[in-house]
Amino acid sequence: MDKLPAQMTVVAISKPGGPEVLVPEQRPVPQPGPDEILVRVQAAGVNRPDVAQRSGAYPPPPGASDLPGLEIAGEVVAVGNNARKHRNGNIVMSLVAGGGYAQYCIAQDAQAMSVPPALSIKEAGALPETLMTVWHNVFERGGLKAGETLLIHGGSSGIGTMAIQLAKAFGAKVFVTVGSQDKIDACLKLGADRAINYKNEDFVAVVKEETGKVGVNLILDMVAGEYVDRNYDAAAVDGRIVQIATLNGPKITANIAKVMVKRLTHTGSTLRPRSNADKAAMVAAIEAKVMPLLRDGRIKPVMDSSFPLEKASEAHRRMETSAHIGKIVLEV
Repeated sequence: MDKLPAQMTVVAISKPGGPEVLVPEQRPVPQPGPDEILVRVQAAGVNRPDVAQRSGAYPPPPGASDLPGLEIAGEVVAVGNNARKHRNGNIVMSLVAGGGYAQYCIAQDAQAMSVPPALSIKEAGALPETLMTVWHNVFERGGLKAGETLLIHGGSSGIGTMAIQLAKAFGAKVFVTVGSQDKIDACLKLGADRAINYKNEDFVAVVKEETGKVGVNLILDMVAGEYVDRNYDAAAVDGRIVQIATLNGPKITANIAKVMVKRLTHTGSTLRPRSNADKAAMVAAIEAKVMPLLRDGRIKPVMDSSFPLEKASEAHRRMETSAHIGKIVLEV
């Protein structure tokens, strides 16, 4: 640690509120614990949970940094005594429980992944949280198999664009909902079989028509609210619905008889509070199953825009317009 600066620039949340509450400040450079590494951050992904945390709706879990930022990429500059996976000088990308909006960030050694040459550092910074969310919810929790059908709400988001690519790579048929023609075009270009404009089309009617009235096997939903009951209508018998966010609100009115008649499974998860062991297991599965696709350049995060770290508030404003397609990152 003797070659590292004592202080670093971070972007902190001065108080709960709008994007303007994100302010640069100086803090001590953290030191890695036994199972941790210290990363000199070069890129940090911006995600909806960051916006929720900034507004006061998503506090960090106990022991996590109070700084926003759940995914980073950069150079390893210090390692803990028990860290065996990565060494100083390695270029890595990692999920973090917080602290990504900073020049230096602590990561769990087991959760960091080597950045393949096919990815730029900005792409790497946009990948870990998104990739782990999609892998766990679509494949591990949702059980998507080759030949099945997947409906993704929010298909042009960072999560949605990654889910399209992964689902197609593993042999599924993909439908998405989006809100504009440019988002339709972007999703079709990624390989989606049908993009539905929810503003002027009924996604239930479309997927029924596209599947011969059968419905879809799996639905990845970040909307909730009134979508829940409609998801039950759009799902096939023995279908699965995986909830990963509640953009339209967590309180719902739904006909539970549909779950019984169709034998539906409605599950959900959040990534940030999961144990380090759980996250390390997800990383190991991704390294085995998805990393070959990343190395070959078959899968890449779709990049919307990038902002300097000090202008994180502008990145949040961009995200809150919902006009973005793919990922927003901070350059450090």
